[in-house]
Amino acid sequence: MPITVISQQAGTLRQRVELEGFDDLYVDAPRIVGGEESAPDPHDYFDLSLGACKAITAQMYAQRKGWALSGVTAVVSRDERDERRGLYRLEVALTFHGVDDPERLARLTEISDRCPIHRLMTSATVEITTRQA
Repeated sequence: MPITVISQQAGTLRQRVELEGFDDLYVDAPRIVGGEESAPDPHDYFDLSLGACKAITAQMYAQRKGWALSGVTAVVSRDERDERRGLYRLEVALTFHGVDDPERLARLTEISDRCPIHRLMTSATVEITTRQA
């Protein structure tokens, strides 16, 4: 399913995103580079995809095991100081609600590191082709 990003008006960096089944998705740039910060920026979407994937993966695992996981909070913090040198650091702090057993908490944390986005970000080679439509 393709994702279409459309610049809606000249003079603004805000982009509208068309994704099948979803309305009102937008991306904007930070003010420091000329954006209005009216929506998450591309880095935000990159980072949040990791947190969301980790939470979903842990929830799916707990459901399969019949564990009483009532929710997950994932707080993603970024350190982009060295991004221009090729190092982008993300830290994800996970809180597993409704689970108190230390072994289960450790297992949920371990399983979250196996989510598809974590693996994509850390072990896949991503090839990007850009062309004129």
